[in-house]
Amino acid sequence: MAITAAQVKELREMTGAGMMDCKKALTATEGDMDKAVEFLREKGLATAQKKASRVAAEGLCKTLVSEDGKKAVVVEVNAETDFVAKNEKFQNYVADVAAQAMNTTAADIDAFLAEAWALDTTKTVKEALAAQIAVIGENMNIRRFAQVTEENGFVASYTHMGGKIGVLVDVETDVVNDAVKEMAKNVAMQIAALKPQYTSDSEVSAEYIEHEKEILMAQIQNDPKESQKPAKVIEGMITGRIKKELKEICLLDQTYVKAEDGKQSVAKYVEQVAKENGAKITVKGFVRYETGDGIEKKEENFAEEVAKQMGK
Repeated sequence: MAITAAQVKELREMTGAGMMDCKKALTATEGDMDKAVEFLREKGLATAQKKASRVAAEGLCKTLVSEDGKKAVVVEVNAETDFVAKNEKFQNYVADVAAQAMNTTAADIDAFLAEAWALDTTKTVKEALAAQIAVIGENMNIRRFAQVTEENGFVASYTHMGGKIGVLVDVETDVVNDAVKEMAKNVAMQIAALKPQYTSDSEVSAEYIEHEKEILMAQIQNDPKESQKPAKVIEGMITGRIKKELKEICLLDQTYVKAEDGKQSVAKYVEQVAKENGAKITVKGFVRYETGDGIEKKEENFAEEVAKQMGK
């Protein structure tokens, strides 16, 4: 039977579910409104959609590494409150999402959400998420995932602050022992703490450098003292400042936080461990996720919220 727009609208108003979900529910139940409501409730969609406007900026980053250490994944799953992020049910669900992401062939988050949920293949990942929202009672979101594979070495992982930050490090090495693994963990901790943007300066684009030069030149021109200096001196100042900035944003150029002399770079530290273990080691790349990074959190005025609830 044909489902009318009026029926979809009515079901949407009753449940708060999305338009396409309402249409699917009505089609599956042959237009029976009560059964369609039950259909949406069973899928967890009626509850989920009503919560979808609430900002999910807390949550967890979870890492998972294969037994042989050759493959790893990091996921970020968001919830509305830190309280739920510490909830065992939520933590178990995030672990399930990480297990799914470890084996997925999806190229992006949309494809990931559309694939069958491994623990119940009658549902998609998105539908399983909606069911969890109904159980946990907060808006949740699987925000992102990243897989890292290294056949000629291993992938190290590290989570910081109980899952606020998740890090994966791609290490190519011909020697895998405890000392090399400890080095990789130390590098992962460095990434968590100092938030580098690149692995090495070779990854930094010429456009980025030019943009930074323009900003520095504008700063100098706005300074009456510095703008009077000769062009060659100004050029040297800009080059020096760019080098200093690259040392802060490129992992291998950063000062190693555990360096005893306070000067050793991460690259020199990796080199030292390689020499001590007769190994050839290259830190090829990394992934760093921080929960809620870049999500605009909704600031609620508690007094206003209570007044609103009481209809004042």
